[in-house]
Amino acid sequence: MTFDELIAFCDPISVQGNEPEKMGKLCLDSRKVNTGDIFIAIDGSQADGHSFVPQAVESGASVVIVEQEMSPAGSEAVLLVKNTRELLSPLAQRLAGNPAEKLTIIAITGTNGKTTVATLVWQMLRELEQDVALLGTISKRINDTTFESKLTTSDPVELASDMKRCLESGCKYLVMEVSSHALDQKRVDGIPFEVAAYTNLSLDHLDYHSTMEEYADAKKILFDGLSSGSWAVINADDKYARHMVKNTSAKVIDFSFKENGTVNAEILKTTPEQTLLDVEGIKFFTPLVGKFNAYNVVEALLIGTALGYDGKLLADVLPACRGAEGRLEKVTTKNSTQSLPMVFVDYAHTPDALENVASTLSELKKENQKLLILFGCGGDRDRSKRPEMAKISEKYGDRVIVTSDNPRSEDPQKIIQDIETGFSSTFSYRSIVSRKEAIHTAITESSSNTIVLIAGKGHETYQEINGIRNHFDDREEAREALNKLMRKLNSRGVN
Repeated sequence: MTFDELIAFCDPISVQGNEPEKMGKLCLDSRKVNTGDIFIAIDGSQADGHSFVPQAVESGASVVIVEQEMSPAGSEAVLLVKNTRELLSPLAQRLAGNPAEKLTIIAITGTNGKTTVATLVWQMLRELEQDVALLGTISKRINDTTFESKLTTSDPVELASDMKRCLESGCKYLVMEVSSHALDQKRVDGIPFEVAAYTNLSLDHLDYHSTMEEYADAKKILFDGLSSGSWAVINADDKYARHMVKNTSAKVIDFSFKENGTVNAEILKTTPEQTLLDVEGIKFFTPLVGKFNAYNVVEALLIGTALGYDGKLLADVLPACRGAEGRLEKVTTKNSTQSLPMVFVDYAHTPDALENVASTLSELKKENQKLLILFGCGGDRDRSKRPEMAKISEKYGDRVIVTSDNPRSEDPQKIIQDIETGFSSTFSYRSIVSRKEAIHTAITESSSNTIVLIAGKGHETYQEINGIRNHFDDREEAREALNKLMRKLNSRGVN
């Protein structure tokens, strides 16, 4: 892109300074600017990029794009535009060669289930021998190569770079999770989605959106932007589903387990190992269990049909698709025995997600089994969730341990105290601040007739405390505790 082309694309209010000899990459972070780069200043929720223009110029920025009037400090060109945030995503795509236009992109949004649905679609397409990428919460995957992911939906510059890499790797499809924050902050503006899917909406992120109505409207942005050639796949059993597609131009596929949709589904049988589903006469097994996962699996199948694949073909490959790690993931040891408790790790960190997994395990437990629920709540996040999650754990748990999650900048003990206000005065529970100690206590003090649910962190391999991410993996700790208990039982002659 030449400087004249940049000016034409940005349509600035004014242009000051010198025409650059060269233009490099587009940067949001002044610390990443090198000589010749373009720096765009975004007024964010935590910091205003305009405050970092001097650092960007000092690092060699040849062009600075701003929405606040300022004069050149040196040899750089300054483009004053109406709204840098609205410009960012389209500009990032243009500078990367418009990779989004050359991919078939599937977007998944909703409070819970995004990661599982996105992963199932990616696995389904891989089973069909398609070249496909996945961008989401757990990781980025280009075909079978995995990269680190730091956000559910990356910033527009990183997103454009990832899409370019997908194309260079030969991908036809891109499946991505799209968060409400990303939609509100216009991170995916201008991206042509072929299919957009909505899972559900429940209490979460009210520290950012303030109300459920604002939260819902942020999600709705995805469907408002779809073209008439696109598809919207929605969970008709969710009360916000109709709101999502009220103004969409896309063709709508709505599904239901309560006969509310044009596509109706039914759970025929469920066990701790698998679920048998019927979708309009197509019957198939999935290794995922629980009603909430049944919704996820059916949504993945219907996304596949929206892409043009036959439903029966998709049903044939779905039994091989195991979904996302850290989602109702069973933790076992190398030499597990029947004397050990059954342990599951799940990412459930919202009231709705915790109720989904807790109710599923409660329904699956045998007559003599007990359910122990271990959970905490994240710091610097929506505080209204805390007592609600206590109520849900009390409803389904025979035993409950409250512990730390990612306390971030908050005092973990105070987070626990917020949670405790949700328990009834007669309910007996334990609180253990150390998550490691809590996990080991939960498992080593349990018998073979106990199901242990460790909720909140799922796939995460860190615990964030005061801005530092320390290595911590619930699955590793659970496995260590199981091995410790097994050694203890073996020393007593118990197999």
